[in-house]
Amino acid sequence: MVNMLRQDSQDAPLFGEDDGDIRQRKSKIRHPLASFFHLFFRTSAILVYLLCDIFSSRFIACMVTIILLLSCDFWTVKNVSGRLLVGLRWWNQVDEDGKSHWVFESRKTHSLNATSGAESRIFWLGLIVCPIFWIVFVFSTIFSFKIKWLAVVIMGLVLQWANLYGYVRCKVGGKSSLRNMAKNYLGVQLFKQAMKKSEEP
Repeated sequence: MVNMLRQDSQDAPLFGEDDGDIRQRKSKIRHPLASFFHLFFRTSAILVYLLCDIFSSRFIACMVTIILLLSCDFWTVKNVSGRLLVGLRWWNQVDEDGKSHWVFESRKTHSLNATSGAESRIFWLGLIVCPIFWIVFVFSTIFSFKIKWLAVVIMGLVLQWANLYGYVRCKVGGKSSLRNMAKNYLGVQLFKQAMKKSEEP
């Protein structure tokens, strides 16, 4: 059962949904600190994982550092950068009967000037690209038989996938499927291409 608190989220563009005029108006980064930390913790966790064997032979110290960075990233993205950069927020709560409820919020349309197109691109790019690295790390850990790292990379994948899943559901709506989102996006892109061709002499 899904409980949703959701308003219109047109002010939080996903994958280039915003039109040209809005993009020009909203290209500035209004929250540089939130944008920095949105990327800092997740890229730092990836870099520490990649460089850990080179600079340190202490597995426990590396593991604790990566887990701390991943935890800071999860909290920052879920509670700070999502609200500031794209005007979205999600959480999961369990009621008295033990049922899990997904709750989604988005900024109201009348606060359109509070969302920057540049910040939106930073947010979604960081949110989508970094879990791909952790998927690669899971397979590389299994195939290279570095089993001691398996718990760390699975934790990285789970924490970053949870934020990605929560924000995509928040953006497209609790009952909307990802297939419908992909169809809508492709439809918009095909329509734009058709309009460009029709305008050519």
